[in-house]
Amino acid sequence: KPGEQKHPKEPSSLQCMHLAVVACGDRLEETLIMLKSAVLFSNRRLCFHIFAEDSLKPEFQKKLKEWPSSYTKKFESNFYPITFSVGNAQEWKKLFKPCAAQRLFLPVILKDVDSLLYVDTDVLFLRPIDDIWHLLREFNSTQLAAMAPEHEIPKIGWYSRFARHPYYGTTGVNSGVMLMNLTRIRSTQFKNSLIPGGLTWEEMLYPLYQKYKNYITWGDQDLLNIIFYFNPECLYVFPCQWNYRPDHCMYGSNCRGAEEEGVSILHGNRGVYHDDKQPTFKALYEVIRDFPFEDNLFQSLYYPLQSKFLDTVHTLCGRIPQVFLKQIEKTMKKVYENRVIVYLGANHRY
Repeated sequence: KPGEQKHPKEPSSLQCMHLAVVACGDRLEETLIMLKSAVLFSNRRLCFHIFAEDSLKPEFQKKLKEWPSSYTKKFESNFYPITFSVGNAQEWKKLFKPCAAQRLFLPVILKDVDSLLYVDTDVLFLRPIDDIWHLLREFNSTQLAAMAPEHEIPKIGWYSRFARHPYYGTTGVNSGVMLMNLTRIRSTQFKNSLIPGGLTWEEMLYPLYQKYKNYITWGDQDLLNIIFYFNPECLYVFPCQWNYRPDHCMYGSNCRGAEEEGVSILHGNRGVYHDDKQPTFKALYEVIRDFPFEDNLFQSLYYPLQSKFLDTVHTLCGRIPQVFLKQIEKTMKKVYENRVIVYLGANHRY
């Protein structure tokens, strides 16, 4: 009817779920394992947007081509150089970790992409991306991005204790897993601490960085916290099981969503995949890394994981193995059932 407001449809082409990652330095293997976890479990087609230093691109392409065709047909990959559209590129590049600030420019660079999921290289999917992608439908009319809280408990959270700049909510948000409606970001005027009126996303980035650069510790994540402090109505907050980090278990379990539903997305920040401080996180990383694509998921992924977890029960995170196993078990059952149904369907034509 004329004048009637339509409920927005899922904001992306039905063909593709867009996943963006920024890889620099020694992050090649980590990024490939993240992409592997995405492809292993997802149902719908994936479009990867990989921002990488020029020296890494040939190796990425080579490794992805080595994957079996049953998996390579599930995705397409697009590569981009590291570029910053405003301000000083060297300054952006040095902010926090090399190239991490690139994620701030995704709305500007990916002009033809409606919505995407950005993740850090140290993320692992333990269930289909389809499930977090569906959260785009949950956005109300003003929300244009989604993140999880930085912490569940303000008194031991980083922002609530140490931040010297404005941040979102009571504990700030963590930007390692970030769902973005780029169309809305591009068309919004953002409130800010720079001028009385609104600014577009691109206009705001560099002046905001200039204003707060002496007060920020976590680079682009801090800038995102500052932006959503001034524009809280623009953010959808999803629960901690969608961005589960060592902080959620290393001081005792404090992510209720993961206890109830299991971890959906694992975020191994603090370098925990590569040292022995959190063996539960490392075990998951290594099992997904070593899984031969065409093998049986239960036999070559789930059972090795269970036996590796037995060695971690002496740690705080290892004491709650069901938190790490619940979603992955559920997902594998679904994958297995789908394959059996497809197989039977192909062999029994009535």
